[in-house]
Parts: sequence; C-alpha cells; structure tokens
Amino acid sequence: MNTATSNTGPSGESATETPGKPVLVVAGPTASGKSALAMDLAVEFGGIIINADSMQVYEELRILTARPSEADERRAPHRLYGMLSASQSCSVAHWRDLAVQEITDAHAAGRLPVVTGGTGMYIRALMQGLATIPPVPPGIRMEVQNLYDKEGGEAALQALAGVDLETAARLSPGDRQRVIRALEVYRATGETLSYWLSAGNQGALIGVDFQALVLQPPRDALYQQIDARFVQMLDQGALDEVRALLALGLDPELPAMKAVGVRELAACLDGKMSREEAVSAAQQASRNYAKRQLTWFRNQIPEAESFFAQYSESKTSEIFSFIRHFLLTRPL
Repeated sequence: MNTATSNTGPSGESATETPGKPVLVVAGPTASGKSALAMDLAVEFGGIIINADSMQVYEELRILTARPSEADERRAPHRLYGMLSASQSCSVAHWRDLAVQEITDAHAAGRLPVVTGGTGMYIRALMQGLATIPPVPPGIRMEVQNLYDKEGGEAALQALAGVDLETAARLSPGDRQRVIRALEVYRATGETLSYWLSAGNQGALIGVDFQALVLQPPRDALYQQIDARFVQMLDQGALDEVRALLALGLDPELPAMKAVGVRELAACLDGKMSREEAVSAAQQASRNYAKRQLTWFRNQIPEAESFFAQYSESKTSEIFSFIRHFLLTRPL
C-alpha cells in the first residue's frame, strides 16, 4: 500500500493512491465531548479506543484527567490509559511508538482504531511523523534553564514570544519544560520550534489513511461545561486523588504533577487557598488550556473535518454518515 500521511476526506480522495487501512482521530479541547464521540464511534464501527491525552496515561489521575470510567472500558476496548506511574515521564516519541503498535494490533484483529485526545503534539506526531530537531548543546540548555529559574516563567515566555510567537501563544508561563524547550531550540539552531515541527518530519505511517474529526464548540458553551465538570470532579473525589498523589513525594517537575488542577488542589490541601479559591483557579487554568487547544487544532490540522458544537446525540447521525462514507473504500 502507498503512504498516506494525511487524508483529503470522503469527498476528496486521491485517484492515484490505493486507500490505506483506516484510522479515526477524534480531537478537540478539554470537555468538548470527544471521549463520548470516540466511544459512540467505537461501539458503532467495532473500534478500539487509543488514548492520545498526555495526562490520561497516568494511573493515579483517573478523576482529574476525566479518564474513561471502568464502565466505559467495558463498553469498548481502551488502550494506553493509566498505563504509567506518575513517577514516570511519557515522551511524544514513546507514546507514538506505543500508539503505532496499538493501531497495528487493531488492524490485525479487524478492528477500527479510534485515536482520541487533546494533546496536539501526540496527534501531529502520529499523523505526520516526528520532527527531526538537532541536539541542543548542554551549555545552551543550562543557560535557558537559569533564565527561567532566576527571572521566572513570565520573563522566559516573553523572551520566547520575541523569537517564536506561534509557540509562545500556546504555552503558559508555568509550563517550564515546554517554554525551556522552545527557547533552547531557537538559541541552538537559529530556527523556531514551529519551523522544526513543520519541516522534515520523519516516520510517517505506511498504508494508513487518517480521518481526523475535531470538535470546536463555541467558547462560552465550552467554558460553562469546563466549570461544571470541575465541580463534578470534586464530587467524585478529585481532592482525595490529589492528596494521594502528593503522598508519593514525587518531583514537582514530573508531567503528572503539572496536570491541570493538581497545583490548585494541592494549594487547597496545604491551606494556601480556600476550597472556593482553588476551584476558581483550576477552572480558569482549564479554560486557558482549552483556549490554547482550540487555537492549536484550528491551525495545525486544517485537513480535519471540524464540528463547531459540543458533541451530543443530535450530531451522531451526521458524524456516523460521514464516517461510513470514509470507510466504504478502506477495508480493515
């Protein structure tokens, strides 16, 4: 089969390529309904759901990351959820290797892979391959780390914005790892991280056709859903979940310790914030994250089929029809 790193959609297929095996990608911001959509697609089309959320890989964070419930997992097979300890880090490359194997296994079993999540870097690495970025000399890395640690995240992000506004626009000052990475890449290579991520990608999958669906609800409705969901998480035991996470005594720089809500609820447990203040701060952090996700998906996966609404049963018929058309010429 021919390489198919991106898909033109059911109405715009290439006449010169043999269709590859189908892979659905269901993406969107937090609380947009993508997990529910992925579930409905998996049930309807005999699929296996593969996680593409960088926080849902951690075992200790089921509630705070809105990981599928045990009841959900009984309705359809789920892969790459809760597979790592919070004491570990999961790189994009490591996740991609695991996801590719899960896609291969799903196809071998005659099942439709349904990749879903809100981590744009994971999804782009899967659909387009990994960017080949030259190594950063240790001296430059140390220089950038010192800048961040001494002058703070705001100053480091401002420095990044001066040379790579595209990357800076989707990061927050507290995202130490990614701010440092983007700044060190520019200082080491003279090119922005955005440049390297858009050029020279390697390892695109062979014999696979992707169809991406992106949910992009109106912001007001999305933000209301985010706020309501965080309150629901508290009712489900999110505070106890963070208490148990903190009891592990992990390095605060580990990815799991930076999940949205962990810092705010930790401050509540430490008496540095009231419960109401922690909830408000976590809701704001979630809304900020969703805003960055909306911007990313709009700009980085233009070939996706977008649905400008929260997922609900009213959208099921339209989406199912679209997917049936896509699958007609792509046998498992």
